[in-house]
Amino acid sequence: MPLPIAAKPEDVGIDSEKLEAVFARAQRDVDDGTLQGCQVAVARGGVLAGFRSFGKAAIQGELHPVTDDTLYVIFSSTKAIVAAAVWTLFEDGLLRLDEKVADIIPEFGTNGKEVVTVEQTMLHIGGFPMAPFRAEDWDNRETRLARFAKWRLNFEPGTQFIYHATTAHWVLAEIIERRTGKEFRSFIRERILDPMGLDNLYIGLPDSENSRVADVLHMVPPVPPPGGWGEVTPDAILNFNRPEVRKVGVPGGGGIARAADLAMFYQPLLNGGVTHDGKRIMKAETIDFATTVRTTERHVDQIHGIPINRALAVVVGGGDGRAHLRGFGHNTSARAFGHGGAGGQIGWGDPPARVSLGYTTNGFLDMEAYGRRNLALSSLAGACRL
Repeated sequence: MPLPIAAKPEDVGIDSEKLEAVFARAQRDVDDGTLQGCQVAVARGGVLAGFRSFGKAAIQGELHPVTDDTLYVIFSSTKAIVAAAVWTLFEDGLLRLDEKVADIIPEFGTNGKEVVTVEQTMLHIGGFPMAPFRAEDWDNRETRLARFAKWRLNFEPGTQFIYHATTAHWVLAEIIERRTGKEFRSFIRERILDPMGLDNLYIGLPDSENSRVADVLHMVPPVPPPGGWGEVTPDAILNFNRPEVRKVGVPGGGGIARAADLAMFYQPLLNGGVTHDGKRIMKAETIDFATTVRTTERHVDQIHGIPINRALAVVVGGGDGRAHLRGFGHNTSARAFGHGGAGGQIGWGDPPARVSLGYTTNGFLDMEAYGRRNLALSSLAGACRL
């Protein structure tokens, strides 16, 4: 089913000229050769205000024009989608923040990890950022549980923030399965994606859709990842060109979508938990609970040296003048929340403005380039409202 789109941006309170500035900034990187191609979308009022696709993309090794049907790996922007599914467990009384992970997953309770809580896991302060887990091992239950048992702590839980690139969300996927009795990909589809009408957002890509997915590529020579991003190596990034890895739906970074789907994912979360056609995804109180900052001043971003401002598996812009360092723009509010991806993908929603942004690309650059682009796109999108 096509996503709903406004007849004109002004119908949903978006300025057409300012929206064109968002599109122009996205197109610039394609025109100057920085990227092969990309997509960008802005949504408000439960519908798309605009969605554009630019350039070309290698798909299964062959270059094709990017269309509005092209899919991209969204890397850690996936985290917010999996998080939303976990939020529904809190709403349904199936999960508490203060529960020990080992009380839910006994196999996890080894090597000092028995003290780790659900809240610490969702805030990336659980102490196990470097634990290994091959995507292909997920669907082998015996191997999966053996991995959890072998994991060791890298620091005392709660004492610091180090980004858990994939480990925390492997645990969250297992919690979903233990508490719902459903396979995590199916639960996310049934509880979040289908009610939101996101037919083109996948956590676990069907084989039939690989012919639509842009191959990931390094546009510049890759550099070693910083700090707790140790898992996000150049080779690990390229693994997402493999159909068997895409099929797993790595919960911390393997989602696949269009920019339009990423922007539209946030719309119900900005509108009291209700879609444009009246489907309730979750209660407004649940969203407020989940998007409240829970990290403290001692939980510092290793890259920028600022408080990380984490809510339950999403980042919050904050009102300290540093939102731009957290992946938001100069024109987003303190309550804006979302999660970016390792390749500079963008997904956020701003509750007071009810504006959301989605940006996808397959081209990996350097972190400084991502930062400049994300700041520009997010600032322009944040300024779009009439």
